[in-house]
Amino acid sequence: MADPHFSRTLTYICEHTPQGALGVVVNRPIDMRLSDLFARISLESTQVAAIDAPVWYGGPVQTDRGFVLHSPAGTWGSTLKIGQTLGLTTSKDILEAVASGAGPQRLLVTLGYAGWSAGQLEQELAQNAWLTVAAPDDAILFDTPSDERLPAAMRLLGLDYARLSDVAGHA
Repeated sequence: MADPHFSRTLTYICEHTPQGALGVVVNRPIDMRLSDLFARISLESTQVAAIDAPVWYGGPVQTDRGFVLHSPAGTWGSTLKIGQTLGLTTSKDILEAVASGAGPQRLLVTLGYAGWSAGQLEQELAQNAWLTVAAPDDAILFDTPSDERLPAAMRLLGLDYARLSDVAGHA
């Protein structure tokens, strides 16, 4: 994809309805740790593993707002349930739970999200702007290093990321 916001990204689509689509980029960490984010919103934490976790670029929309992709879905406020096991939460209560050690163990905290208006994502898919694959489980999201997530997703399609070209040819 030529758009620098999405070039070489793996975007997890969380919701797709006739009104549009919402997702988060899951393979682009930013130069921020969760401890930095906690300091910005006045949260204290002694949970070493949590505060050392990276914060991710979630997409170009509302980059000043946090989105937490997590498992299990839980019962936090402002949570969009995704399938049986995942949730996307935008309320501060989940970060408070993480800071106190009571939050989900598997999570990605992003700043921003990817959004499409009604019909926009369908149009981009029709133009072959995206490769799509059904998410098989949470392992690629939470257990795979960020630089290996896109190649891992592409392997699910039977493609080798290293063999793709950024330019199109003509026959």
